[in-house]
Amino acid sequence: MKLVVAMLKHETNSFSPLVTDLARFEAWGVQRGPAVVDAYGATAMPIGAYLRAARARGAEVVTPLAAEAMPGGLVTEAAYEALVGPIVEAVAAGCDGVLLDLHGALMAAHTDDGEGTLLARLRAVAPDLPIAVTCDLHCNLSAAMVANCSALIGYKSYPHVDMAERGAQVAAILFDQLAGGAPPAMAWGRLPLLAQTLRMGTDDAPMAGLMARARALEATGVRAATLFGGFPMADQPGAGVAAVAVATHRDQAQEAVDRLLGAAWAAREQFVYRPRPLAQALDAAARLGASGGPVILLDHADNCGSGGTQDVMGVLAAVLDRGLDNVAMAAVWDPAAVAVLVRAGRGARVTLALGGRTDMPALGLAGQPLTVTGTVAALGDGRFTVEGPMYTGVTVEMGPSAVLDTGRVRIVIVSRHHEPWDTGVFTSLGIDPAAQRFLLLKSRIHYRAGFARLAKATVTLDGAGVTTSDNGVLRYRRLRRPIYPLDAVPDDAPGQ
Repeated sequence: MKLVVAMLKHETNSFSPLVTDLARFEAWGVQRGPAVVDAYGATAMPIGAYLRAARARGAEVVTPLAAEAMPGGLVTEAAYEALVGPIVEAVAAGCDGVLLDLHGALMAAHTDDGEGTLLARLRAVAPDLPIAVTCDLHCNLSAAMVANCSALIGYKSYPHVDMAERGAQVAAILFDQLAGGAPPAMAWGRLPLLAQTLRMGTDDAPMAGLMARARALEATGVRAATLFGGFPMADQPGAGVAAVAVATHRDQAQEAVDRLLGAAWAAREQFVYRPRPLAQALDAAARLGASGGPVILLDHADNCGSGGTQDVMGVLAAVLDRGLDNVAMAAVWDPAAVAVLVRAGRGARVTLALGGRTDMPALGLAGQPLTVTGTVAALGDGRFTVEGPMYTGVTVEMGPSAVLDTGRVRIVIVSRHHEPWDTGVFTSLGIDPAAQRFLLLKSRIHYRAGFARLAKATVTLDGAGVTTSDNGVLRYRRLRRPIYPLDAVPDDAPGQ
């Protein structure tokens, strides 16, 4: 048995000014050949599960590529073609099956549907080849994705702590087919529903109940049942809530899809986030922190894990003005500031303009640096291995990093975009997150993977940024309409 195993992942934010070129992928890590196994073979990623499953079955494995970039703006055509090409070439050279670790919301300069385009190219060179795919919960599912693979599954957790489990599940479907079983049947559908990412946490309603429904369907014989929350910062026709099911018979798969979509549509109001004034939220945070912490403060509108610039200073400025103390913040992206702090050296007293280096034309916002004064408390290379339940075993590269201590707030400043989903963002720079009264995180839901066990309480702080949790401020031009909650949609709206 010869298998092609590959990974290509990017969550593309149409409103982000960050260019996703090949260098941005390389900053995270582009692995080829045996280096793929070295980098991911022991991780809790889908590709790690694929590699372990293939090894257990004695399969020959070809690993042309494993590439991921921190979310940002459109992937350049050159980067897309450079990354897709080796996967297509490996399949064209001949194999018995393909296992792909994809995202589902990759948009490039020349295609809205990066995954669908890749899968269509694979089908063109291998029309009958079994192809199994794992996608992120924030996949914007398309007809091209479903039509050009044999089995497709998505994560059932957000934060994504079940990646390896889902990879093993869809790999088992492919191996059954390779052993002579009938090709699996798939059905899919989507709703006119643009859910807000901040309302997709799978420990919360409505997602907790919807994922329980998906698991119940699998317990009654459906091979894989997935509800995708979708990625709402993608200005393309297919963005939104969708479902896919894999079963022995298509009718069984379609019934599962209909049940999931019906339940999601009934819960549509729960997918809408209701913002509140920043001053009001900070007052609530101060009350919660009066008796100890850590209290998690979320600067969710500037989350690089959804394509944010990670240098919007409005929320940090408000925290400083409010006088909250014993605060640790992760992280501000500002390579120039890091360079200044490195030159100054540990222990130096420094005043500098921090962040605000990136304009956001899609929102009509210019970057606004914040002048801060503090002591250089720590310097480091920004490298650590994730020990928490999400991306377990993956090495993170934040680039040269520093901690600036203002007296009330210790600010982690990094040279590469990184969302704080693991406590290593602090501990690698000498900060004990459990000892803080407040943890100010530029994150939305993924922070729960590493920090939920520490949190006394969580407060969302509604600042500015291209990962805003108010979809109404985004200027959609290509999104299919009408779509709830941006538009009035009939109660009996069918799947689309």
